Amino acid sequence: METRSLELFAEARKLIPGGVNSPVRACSSVDSTPLFIAAGKGSRIRSADGEEYIDFVQSWGPLLLGHAHPKVLAALREALENGTSFGAPCEAELRLAQAICAAVPSIEMVRMVSSGTEAAMSALRLARGCTGRKKLLKFDGGYHGHADAFLARAGSGVATLSIPGTPGVPEAVVSDTLIAPYNDSQAAEDLFRLHRDEIAAVFVEPAAGNMGLVLPRPGFLESLRALCDRYGALLVFDEVITGFRVAYHGAQGHYRIKPDLTVLGKIIGGGMPVGAYGGKRDLMLQVAPAGPVYQAGTLSGNPAAMAAGLATLRVLRGLDYAALSAAVEDFCRELEGIFAAKGIPARINRLASMFTVFFSEREVTDFASAKNADQTRYTKFYKHLRARGVYIAPSAFETAMVSFAHGREDFRQTLEAADTLEF
Repeated sequence: METRSLELFAEARKLIPGGVNSPVRACSSVDSTPLFIAAGKGSRIRSADGEEYIDFVQSWGPLLLGHAHPKVLAALREALENGTSFGAPCEAELRLAQAICAAVPSIEMVRMVSSGTEAAMSALRLARGCTGRKKLLKFDGGYHGHADAFLARAGSGVATLSIPGTPGVPEAVVSDTLIAPYNDSQAAEDLFRLHRDEIAAVFVEPAAGNMGLVLPRPGFLESLRALCDRYGALLVFDEVITGFRVAYHGAQGHYRIKPDLTVLGKIIGGGMPVGAYGGKRDLMLQVAPAGPVYQAGTLSGNPAAMAAGLATLRVLRGLDYAALSAAVEDFCRELEGIFAAKGIPARINRLASMFTVFFSEREVTDFASAKNADQTRYTKFYKHLRARGVYIAPSAFETAMVSFAHGREDFRQTLEAADTLEF
C-alpha cells in the first residue's frame, strides 16, 4: 500500500509545481504517482509507507556505491562537524580536483560547480569564449541540463513529458543550436560544411543516457573528434552520467577518445549536488579569474560535497568494474530470455552498470528509434515491477542504474518479478 506517499503527494501539489522538484519524479508518464522515499541502504530504498524496493534508479546515477555507503557517510560526518559552507577555498576541493585530473584522460584542469546543468552551461560559454564562435551542435534526444541553449529537442524529462519545443526560451537563444541525429556522422559533417566557421562546440553524451541508453556506433565518436579537429571546433563530452560509471576513467577512457572539454556530475558528488567541467590547460586558463570567461558560484567546492565525492572516488578506484559489468550482462541476458519466452519483442541496451529495456523489435540506435519503442508496454512493466518491490526509472527515456551494492539476490528477485509479467 502507498497510502502515505499518496497523502504526501497530495499535500506537496498544493505548494510545489506538480508536487515534485524535478518533473520525471511525478511518474505521470507511467500512469502512476510518485513514491516518497524515507531511506536507502545499499541496493535498496524504503518508502514513506515502510515498503522496501530494489532500487535501479540510485538517485539517477550518482550512487554507484549504493545508498549510504559507510565511507561516504563517515567523510560527510567529519566534514559537517567543521561547517556546511565557507564560500572560500578548502583543501577537499583541491584533493577532489587532483583525483579527477588523475582519473580522466583529457582533464588537465577542472572547475567545480554545483550541478550538471551548471557545468554544461559553463562549458558552452567557455567554448564560445575560446573560439569566438556562437553555434552549438548537439544531438536529437541528447540532454545536457536545462540551460536554454540545450533544450532544443532534448531528451530526459523533456522527452518523457512530451513538452513541445522549448516554452520560455526565446527563439533567438536556440537559433544557434544545431541538431543532428545521434550516431549519424554524415548529418554532423553536413552541418559542419554548412556552418564551417560558426560552430564553437559539439556536445555529445559518449553513450547517450537520456533517450534511454543508446550506445555509439563504431566510428561515431571518432568521426566527431575528426570533424572538430578539421573545422576548429571543440569536442565536449557530457559525462555527467557516464563519468566514473562506464569505467573509472570514464567513457572517454573506455572508448579511447579525448575530448577538449568534459562535463561531469553525479558520481563525483557521491550523492551530494556537485558538477564540474574540465579539459585542456590552455582552455581552462581562459576561465576567470585566470582568464576573461566569467563563471562563479557561491556553493562551488562546497566542503561537504567535496568530501563525499572524494570518498566515493577513493573507494571506486579499488573496485572491480569488470565484475559488475559481467553481472549486469548476465542479468540482461536472462531478462531477454524471459521476454523471448513470452513472445514479447524487447531490446535491452546495456553498458557497464547501466541498461534500458526498449519494447521494440528494432535495434535502438538513436532518439527516433527510442521513441518508436512501445511506451504502453514500458508503463505496464514499470507498474508490475513496482508492485513487486522493484523500482526502475518512471520513464522509458531514462537509464537503469546498477550499483556495486547490488548482488545476486537483487537480480534473482527482479527476474522472478519480470517472469510473472503478462501483457
